[in-house]
Amino acid sequence: MTRPTPETLAHSARRARAAAASATDAEPASRAAAVPVVRTSAPAQVSGAGSLVRSLEALGVDVVFGIPGGAILPAYDPLYDSTVRHILVRHEQGAGHAATGYAQATGRVGVCMATSGPGATNLVTPIADAYMDSVPMVAITGQVASPAIGTDAFQEADIQGITLPITKHNFLVQDAAEIPQVLAEAFHLASTGRPGPVLVDIPKDVLQASTTFTWPPTLDLPGYRPTLHPHGKQIREAARLLANARRPVLYVGGGVLKAGATDGLRQLAELTGVPVVTTLMALGAFPDSHPQHLGMPGMHGTVAAVYGLQKADLIVALGARFDDRVTGRVDSFAPDATVVHADIDPAEIGKNRHADVPIVGDARHVIDELIVAVTAERAAGHTTALDDWWNQLDDLRKRYPLGYDEPADGTLSPQYVIERLGEIVGHDAIYVAGVGQHQMWASQFISYEKPYTWLNSGGLGTMGYAVPAAMGAKVGKPDTVVWAIDGDGCFQMTNQELATCALEGIPVKIAVINNGNLGMVRQWQTLFYGERYSNTDLGTHKHRIPDFVKLAEALGCVGLRCETAEDVDKTIAAAMEINDAPVVIDFVVGKDAMVWPMVAAGTSNDEIMFARGVRPVFDEDDI
Repeated sequence: MTRPTPETLAHSARRARAAAASATDAEPASRAAAVPVVRTSAPAQVSGAGSLVRSLEALGVDVVFGIPGGAILPAYDPLYDSTVRHILVRHEQGAGHAATGYAQATGRVGVCMATSGPGATNLVTPIADAYMDSVPMVAITGQVASPAIGTDAFQEADIQGITLPITKHNFLVQDAAEIPQVLAEAFHLASTGRPGPVLVDIPKDVLQASTTFTWPPTLDLPGYRPTLHPHGKQIREAARLLANARRPVLYVGGGVLKAGATDGLRQLAELTGVPVVTTLMALGAFPDSHPQHLGMPGMHGTVAAVYGLQKADLIVALGARFDDRVTGRVDSFAPDATVVHADIDPAEIGKNRHADVPIVGDARHVIDELIVAVTAERAAGHTTALDDWWNQLDDLRKRYPLGYDEPADGTLSPQYVIERLGEIVGHDAIYVAGVGQHQMWASQFISYEKPYTWLNSGGLGTMGYAVPAAMGAKVGKPDTVVWAIDGDGCFQMTNQELATCALEGIPVKIAVINNGNLGMVRQWQTLFYGERYSNTDLGTHKHRIPDFVKLAEALGCVGLRCETAEDVDKTIAAAMEINDAPVVIDFVVGKDAMVWPMVAAGTSNDEIMFARGVRPVFDEDDI
């Protein structure tokens, strides 16, 4: 294959300098910190578009993912001369997921940009995805000229109305003078409290209007006062419950990562000796190898984690939301547990499960103050032995470990591929998954020892997330190896962004787990629909359409294929040696592998299946 030449990849000196300026791996002091508005600027006469770009520069934005179009076009003229790097994606959905991946990897606000109408509506899926997973993102969209709003003008869509349920807040700018204040407020809202996406919609005439740009603006957000510090009485009650519980569990969600509270979490866990479970969105918040880690709870969680929660007498939920994929049938979830629920969003507390001790606050402050209160309880001699509880849980871990059977037909095992990928690539890489079986296997068979090394679409479950999110993560962390683990179905939704990666010099690595089918849907058809495989065969096995190696090469990437266990290690090693172009590996795996354990949708966690037809067996006196 012919790799892109330096000439075809050449950027202007401006873009090269901007890219170099963004190449930092330094973690922000707090991943939930407010955007610092510290730069000042003397008044200057500019267009609304110029004010927009200057605002982005003043906010410290280093990269924007987007596509120009008629309504947003005025903004692209001053962007041409800006220090802000613009990455031209191939689809607006790619821009949104790239902004999300950038934000998840760095803790900074991800920024995407699109034009009006279909450009803006193509951002709806990544905006909803960011909303469900609490990702700080600002989406900037062009809108038809103000006089045309409401007339069904060409490429008009009420994107503010469309996204109202899936944004933390959104703005329709009606005066060019408002742009600096609106942008500063948007970034502040996106990054503080419970993070989330904010939309800024700007009509074309507002972008073209003349205005005076000054910085910094004054933020005017009456009523927006996120509660960061928890109430001391509630903290003391939680500590008292921890000191007296016989079967406690720390139920850790993605909010702990958002708050940068992983060090405190480990200190709290080791201080109390309490078992820890980490949700799909919290993998890496607590080391997988830690002896107190029971694994991931939920539909495809470990038996120990699922039953640990189910039989607990105390659940301390930290930045988690009692999602249905964790609780199973909620009316049968953890029937004997007292619940301490700590979350920065008061709307989450008690939404799905009654909280006996509600705690509103940032996870970092909650955990830090819990450590102080628990230490005081222990100093007063208030502790409970957890030996019996640990004996029960350790027995479960021993009897029901995560594992898999080699395919009887001799095909390549997808679990083996993912397991070896994690072992060869190591703990410092960032792993990005699509949605489906490969996502669950990646959560199960790669060991996540460090925070912010696992990115996925948890709440919305968006197929097509992995490739553009990996692109955004690599832009944000250029010195970190980034692997996307994708399914053959997911990959075909957004693989066009590999052309962006090739041309922009973003050397991501993609492992396509190609089982020829929409794998998770096929698994459900096997288990619940009498093996009637309606419309799940993608043809990537039978007909090799598309041929992923040829497709990769056509998109400017290096394409590799692996079909046997003997070739897995050397194929991964070959991909790791290539750092000047994106790499795609077509791992051709068996179609019959399933994800286990499993709690069927709508059933109780008590009905967890360890494997097909195999229910865990418990003695009456065990738990």
